Amino acid sequence: MMRKIIADVFVIVAVSLAFGAIAQAQSQTPIRIGASLSLTGSYAELGQTFERGYRVCVKQANERGGVLGRKIEFSVEDDKSEAATAAAIYEKLIAKDKVDAVFSPYSSGITEGMADVTERHRMPMVAAGAATRSIYKKGRKYIFMVFTPAEAYLEGLVDQAEKKGLKTIAVLYEDSGFHTAIAQGMIDLAKKRGMQVVVAEPYPPKTTDFSTILKKIKAANPDVVAATSYFNDAVAIVRQMKEVGVEPRMAGVTAGGDLPKFYEVLGKSAEFVYGATQWEPELVRVRAGGVIPVTRLYPGAREFVEDHEKQFPGADLSYQTAAAFGGCQILLEGIRRAGSLDREKVRAAILKFDGYTAFGAFRVDQDGIQIAHKMLMFQWQDGKKIIVWPAELSSVAARFPMPPWSKRP
Repeated sequence: MMRKIIADVFVIVAVSLAFGAIAQAQSQTPIRIGASLSLTGSYAELGQTFERGYRVCVKQANERGGVLGRKIEFSVEDDKSEAATAAAIYEKLIAKDKVDAVFSPYSSGITEGMADVTERHRMPMVAAGAATRSIYKKGRKYIFMVFTPAEAYLEGLVDQAEKKGLKTIAVLYEDSGFHTAIAQGMIDLAKKRGMQVVVAEPYPPKTTDFSTILKKIKAANPDVVAATSYFNDAVAIVRQMKEVGVEPRMAGVTAGGDLPKFYEVLGKSAEFVYGATQWEPELVRVRAGGVIPVTRLYPGAREFVEDHEKQFPGADLSYQTAAAFGGCQILLEGIRRAGSLDREKVRAAILKFDGYTAFGAFRVDQDGIQIAHKMLMFQWQDGKKIIVWPAELSSVAARFPMPPWSKRP
């Protein structure tokens, strides 16, 4: 009997040692995270800055020991700004490569095109680059919005216009879900504020000649012109406004207008232009007067900015970069709180998260739609982006009105 007990003890010890060895090996195995990003194609400018946000986040996490005691291994594939290509990449990443988790692609259109893949595999995805509400209203349970919803993108421009006593607005927008949602949100808000929308004109994606629409806007002579755009069309619209002679008192653009390259390409023509933004590096320099403590709303933002400069010296730092960084933080925190890579547990942890990242507030409703993060408006002044809205985060007053093109230096 004693011999049997001793034998059983040896078996238990051996099994325990085996399990310990397996657990130790697992703890040392990297957590593999994959993503599809637009490194080429029409979204390349923003896709590349998105990738940098992910890489800074992963590097920071690894320097702090990783997650669940495991380092993170991050890989990216180029979707060429094509939704179908992105969908195929995510299918391969999850079904064939067996990654442990995924980061999201950039843009609402591409996210819409691949979201059914992650949904089918029940893979939680923090969608750091998709602000179109309809993506989240289709019964999907594993996708979570980081951005402020598209409908609120131009709230600051309308608010500033109303306070200046302006009465008429013209909006031109890409004929896609994301930009249509931005335009409709602005139109609805303008009407509520008693303003008249004199032109609301869509244009096909990849349009380069806006002269016909701009001539129509010129004839309407609005106080405000807003373009819901990406980088290439934002640049072309401002340039062609000058060529056609559109002379609003305020003008604003959306995605892409925040990139330093926007000013590099347009030069003085970018002056006075407003931009909708979800985040700005300037936030780490703002000293808000007690109304909103910036360090609480954007914890870790200073370290993010500093680490981005060290890792990618001289590279553009946009709100898309910060969104990717924040989306990465949320996913890693979800894994940490779940205590495992179990997809259902990670999903539940993200759904319950109510707090702040370097990108700002994060909290979603049961559909995964963002309900906490707030927009900012900046204005290009002397070659710099200056936050001008909301007032409690603005450091310098907006310059008004936008002078005629003929009176520019």
